Amino acid sequence: MRQIVISTDRLTKTFSGREVIKECHISVEQGTVYGFLGKNGAGKTTMFKLLLGFLKPTAGSATVLGMDSIKDNAKILKYTGSLIETPVFYEHLSATDNLLIHLAYMGIDNIAVEPVLGRVGLSGTGTQPVREFSLGMRQRLAIARAIIHKPKVLILDEPVNGLDPVGMREMRILFRQLADQDGLTILLSSHLLSEVQQVADRIGVIANGRLVLETNIEEIRKNHPKDMEDYLIKVMEGGDFHV
Repeated sequence: MRQIVISTDRLTKTFSGREVIKECHISVEQGTVYGFLGKNGAGKTTMFKLLLGFLKPTAGSATVLGMDSIKDNAKILKYTGSLIETPVFYEHLSATDNLLIHLAYMGIDNIAVEPVLGRVGLSGTGTQPVREFSLGMRQRLAIARAIIHKPKVLILDEPVNGLDPVGMREMRILFRQLADQDGLTILLSSHLLSEVQQVADRIGVIANGRLVLETNIEEIRKNHPKDMEDYLIKVMEGGDFHV
């Protein structure tokens, strides 16, 4: 039995009287890739912000690495890497300088930047100003920033956004390496069902703010060998969610 690294207990978040997250229970095991699925506006980004302590729950609780998302927010951020919404960089600075600034902010030194850039497919771009980067290159740099301080947990919101099919495949391989070889726990969201199906060990589906399905990807693959995508879309729309 693997250790549970990320969990929530009746997690609820209300904005202006509207429940965006409703009594959610999720559990993510150590060293696995967990795909978090849902339609736009279902609450995926809000969930990630709650886990990282960027938002305070209206009710319930969230823990990451055994730490409370609010009380232990600073510690959680030390041990996690994240990509939430559109990444922001110092545009006039190089990719290397952006990563060095992040490391300084994290209080970390003696980490070589170039190997990390190489790992995300940005070899040879370290001296290039970020303002010259394409959308796909920016996304790769954001992933490099998320992993450079060697976190234990990655929380990634639409990490393959802006990447071409080759880039998506490279990131799939990287995420599996990070989980299988480096032992990272990865929680990622994507609106691309095929990407999640290929990289995740386990998935959770959120619909109308509620977690309506949480199961191993192999279980779905076994029971829906020919209509897996149709089944997941139905679940995301709040339909029948029996595996």
